[in-house]
Amino acid sequence: MKYISIMALILLSLNSADAQSKKLEKATFGMGCFWCSEAIFERLNGVTKVRSGFEGGNVDNPSYEDVCTGTTGHAEVIEVTYDPSKIKYEELLEVFWKSHDPTTLNRQGADVGTQYRSVVFYNSDEQKQLAEAYKKELNDTKAFDKPVVTQIDKSSTFYVADSYHQDYFNKNGDQPYCRLVILPKMEKLEKVFKAKLKH
Repeated sequence: MKYISIMALILLSLNSADAQSKKLEKATFGMGCFWCSEAIFERLNGVTKVRSGFEGGNVDNPSYEDVCTGTTGHAEVIEVTYDPSKIKYEELLEVFWKSHDPTTLNRQGADVGTQYRSVVFYNSDEQKQLAEAYKKELNDTKAFDKPVVTQIDKSSTFYVADSYHQDYFNKNGDQPYCRLVILPKMEKLEKVFKAKLKH
């Protein structure tokens, strides 16, 4: 009987360890156009899903056109589902801060407006602390020529963008925007984060 109890305990601990390893978490980032952001984060090992959408505004169920006016308060964001046993939140933050210009307020390149702001929407106190500490370190060490202006805000309702915005780069790689804007970011990703990419 004792042997059966021990075996049952071992099996239970294995099952719970397996369940923990499969526990996925979410990270939400705004870094300009979500087409670029999505293409970058989809390539990372440990990322299981990326959805483009909107967050941080004051209108329910906004359309892409609504958000583009800059009047809804939403940012274009990506919701990243990831396996923390394969990629840590700090690593996602590193990719986030190195893949856009976090020193320009409400703009990324030619994209101008509050919808293109640099923002981290945290989903837990731990994410908030990690993001704030990382931002402080970037500013304290003067990692950029100008101060990092990235907002760090509590997550709110995430609204998924229309299906034609999802997986945009993979579906529209021949489009001029993809070739001129997204492709150079992908090439930089290959160089800077080669070890973190899916094979």
